[in-house]
Amino acid sequence: MHDLLASWLMKLRVSIAGATGWVGRPLCLAVSQAEDLSLVGAVSRSHHGHDLRDVTGDSHLDVKISGSVAEALETPTDVLVDYTKADVVKTNVLTAIDRGVHVVIGSSGLTDNDFEGINHTALKNKVGVIAAGNFAITAVLLQRFACEAAKYLSHWEIIDYASDTKQDAPSGTTHPVEKTIGEKESRGATLRGSQIHSIRLPSYVISVEAIFGANEERLSIRHDAGSGAEPYVQGTLLAVRKVRNYVGLIRGLDKIMD
Repeated sequence: MHDLLASWLMKLRVSIAGATGWVGRPLCLAVSQAEDLSLVGAVSRSHHGHDLRDVTGDSHLDVKISGSVAEALETPTDVLVDYTKADVVKTNVLTAIDRGVHVVIGSSGLTDNDFEGINHTALKNKVGVIAAGNFAITAVLLQRFACEAAKYLSHWEIIDYASDTKQDAPSGTTHPVEKTIGEKESRGATLRGSQIHSIRLPSYVISVEAIFGANEERLSIRHDAGSGAEPYVQGTLLAVRKVRNYVGLIRGLDKIMD
């Protein structure tokens, strides 16, 4: 009995915002099944007050759903994972940081100014934050290989593909261009020294292609996501397990990969 109690106390306590979403749902199950993690909170505005197991149909997920991150964090929590939407993610993250809770950000739509403020607050509160535009390991490898190629090839452009329902660009979405969250010009804009084209069409999930050109030769490096959330779950779990090793903001899963 003593050993079981000690094992439970050593587990990393995790709350997930966006718990009933495309990534949040399988992530909740993965956390609950991990030997070193414990799912202690779930946030979903549309399912506030329900049991997570009733919403998902999985008996392992015996957690009451909160309507806000502030409510969920009334239960002691070590790490908050946010897979919500651009209109609430910043508030969620700052709420967690102010309570001394480490954060993993899977949501998109934050600006550079947002990240600057998050980093400042995280440093002040001595907690770690890991944010990644894509938690799929293959997407991280694309970034690594592209950085290596850029050492030898001076010309490149990036094509960012996603569904027409995604609202931030690049690596986001666009309904009409004027409602883009982020750089409206990113459908063919120069951002941080790279030319980026954002394509939003039905049938895409997430794809990224880095195209390098030189005289009489080209190199293409591409990542394509399938329709399932498994790649993002595994990358997120890696971040959850490592975020307490840092103070301040880490942008990109590649920064924490050995």
